Amino acid sequence: MSAVGLYIHVPFCVKKCPYCDFYSITDHNSDLFDKYTDAVVRNIKKYLSENKNLLFDTVYFGGGTPSIMPVSFYEAILKTISQSCSIESSEITIELNPKTADKDKIVSLRNVGINRLSVGIQSANDTELADLGRIHNFAEASEIILSAHEAGFDNISADLMISIKNQTIQTLKNSIDMVTALPVKHISAYILKIEKGTVYYKNNISDYLPDDDKTAEMYIEAVRRLSDKGFKQYEISNFSKHGFQSKHNLKYWYCQEYIGIGPSAHSFFNNKRYEVPKDVNKFTLSEYQNEIINEEHPGDFFEKAMLALRLTEGLDLKPYPEYVAKVIKHAEKFRKASLLKINDRVISLTPQGFLVSNSIISDLLSEF
Repeated sequence: MSAVGLYIHVPFCVKKCPYCDFYSITDHNSDLFDKYTDAVVRNIKKYLSENKNLLFDTVYFGGGTPSIMPVSFYEAILKTISQSCSIESSEITIELNPKTADKDKIVSLRNVGINRLSVGIQSANDTELADLGRIHNFAEASEIILSAHEAGFDNISADLMISIKNQTIQTLKNSIDMVTALPVKHISAYILKIEKGTVYYKNNISDYLPDDDKTAEMYIEAVRRLSDKGFKQYEISNFSKHGFQSKHNLKYWYCQEYIGIGPSAHSFFNNKRYEVPKDVNKFTLSEYQNEIINEEHPGDFFEKAMLALRLTEGLDLKPYPEYVAKVIKHAEKFRKASLLKINDRVISLTPQGFLVSNSIISDLLSEF
């Protein structure tokens, strides 16, 4: 069995951000944390016992706010995994809110085996951070990243948001300059999307955000400026220094297998896609998580093509000769508009193309 990714959802937050639609709760305590730790460990043990040759080359703690959990949570989980398979060379990531960790906790996380941090900075402008409902300021974010670097974290990612309330081209440039001046190797820079059910959606925040033209201008400027700072774009919203792409996230885009543990987590494993219901209490009380199958025999050409076109390396049609003519026929009009490139049967979107990627991908694959 080839190595797979492991995603562990941590559904706890200090405060729910108004733009976030990921599953999380803010009513929690240490007793619930202990029960949650036990439930995650039980489920990991089940997978390891049922799949004797299972290996994890990436482990990703996402949320929610994973850094809200005590270090003992990570220690218990990584110890459980390492008893069955080596993870010494695995990429092990935790998403971190700057307000929920200090230098001592950062050192402890590194000591138990975490080797990559994904820090939710979002902006270097404190007014923008307040509008986003974030509980940290930029000084606190900078301090935690510097502490992490000092503690031995060489692989640090930072999140930035584009097209947020009160943001201008200049404040975006400033944020990029200030964040790239920190010891980070990876940046996720994504356009704010208003999701149904969020506070932003209920408050019609879209009326106060940059319009489509300004958003496009901001995105193109972000791509250009990050490139100038040495961060090469490899996916619609992801940029990295050489050798520091997110190995875990690449599993999603390469249509490779991963296992998800925790309420709302998704999996692609043993030729099935399935998800866990969004209920932390049922998850902790059940012996094993309830896994609802969404799709059997996934990973067809349509799905692989859709995911590949999110990457700057694009879709290589050479392994699919039966699809080449149809896809390239549709691609020509986008090539003429400089929205994509065609090179030796490889189709890749340009930054301008990424802005309208959904409609382009839908058109390219419309005959399948």
